Amino acid sequence: MNTGTGFELCRDGIDYHEIIECIVSALDAKDPYTAGHSQRVSDMALTLSARLGLPQDEVEKIHIAAHLHDIGKIGVPDAVLNKPDRLSREEWNAMKKHPRIGADILSKSRHLNELKDIVLYHHERYDGKGYPEGLKGKEIPMGARIIAICDSIDAMTSDRGYRTAYSLEYCYKEIKDNLGLMYDPEIGALALLHWSEVTAAARK
Repeated sequence: MNTGTGFELCRDGIDYHEIIECIVSALDAKDPYTAGHSQRVSDMALTLSARLGLPQDEVEKIHIAAHLHDIGKIGVPDAVLNKPDRLSREEWNAMKKHPRIGADILSKSRHLNELKDIVLYHHERYDGKGYPEGLKGKEIPMGARIIAICDSIDAMTSDRGYRTAYSLEYCYKEIKDNLGLMYDPEIGALALLHWSEVTAAARK
């Protein structure tokens, strides 16, 4: 565990892993789809962050932010969150509020506040066509760019009410075809290079 400056998960004698597990469990109880999703995205983000050679405290920060990336869905109406069919435009607009809700939740904690921008921007696109603010390229925090790829992998390879899971082969092609559009081209290329390792969590 990091004992110097940077992100730490044990401060003032409190283990924040336990607190984070409680928060994510509350979301899992509300939304069956997220049960396991946050953990898989977190595992993939950990692997990809390490492959990027980031400092250990940054890897840990991204790992935890990935675990909490969908926490804002707690504030999305159940009728939208658990709808088995595709969402209407109005419902989709309600769903798109979850990154900001999540960032607001994390901003209430002086220990988790530094994760809020990663959570806020994990649905931004590299080409600037994402949400909530339309950030582009390197304007998007590194952690958010990593989570965007991992989140997409797990979303594509999971069953949804309106479709069955796509194969990892299909997912690989989608990531490759969207480098520089949806995804950071350098981070995405590294994910493809180490595909089996990065997607191990999605295959569990």
